[in-house]
Order: sequence, then structure tokens, then C-alpha cells
Amino acid sequence: MCLGIPGKVVAIYEDNGIPMGKVDFDGILKEVCLAYVPDIQEGEYTIVHVGFAITKLDEKSAQETLALFRELNVLEEELTADEEVAT
Repeated sequence: MCLGIPGKVVAIYEDNGIPMGKVDFDGILKEVCLAYVPDIQEGEYTIVHVGFAITKLDEKSAQETLALFRELNVLEEELTADEEVAT
């Protein structure tokens, strides 16, 4: 499964000229490319798909979606899937 997951931007920085950020997904921090949302600020929410922030989102919508993902038990599964890939 591959969902767009809402998360809160907690840090913004550049890596080799590419806007990047740390995004908090209900307690799970991930590094995310912010190139598609250049006006996003720390504290704002975004939808992230395969490591790329693709749109901004209001906090209420983000929290509602995170609650649904928790209820379906898919949040941690989606966010740790890339870490479980066999090498």
C-alpha cells in the first residue's frame, strides 16, 4: 500500500540546494523533500507521498486523517515500509 500521509513540518533545511524537512507523522519523524511546496513553513501540515511533500493541509484535516489511519492500523505500517525492504 502507498498512501499520502499527513504530517507536521518541524524543521526546514537545504541539502545540496534541495529544500528538505523533518516531518512528524504522529510521533514518527521522517526526512521529506519539500521542493513541491516551497512556501511551506515550520508548524504547517503537508501530505507526503513516497518521500515528497505534495500539498499543504490544514491542521484539522491532518488530525482527522491521522486518527482514521490510526484506527485502521495503517499509519506505522506505511511509515516503516521503506525500512523493512530486504537488501
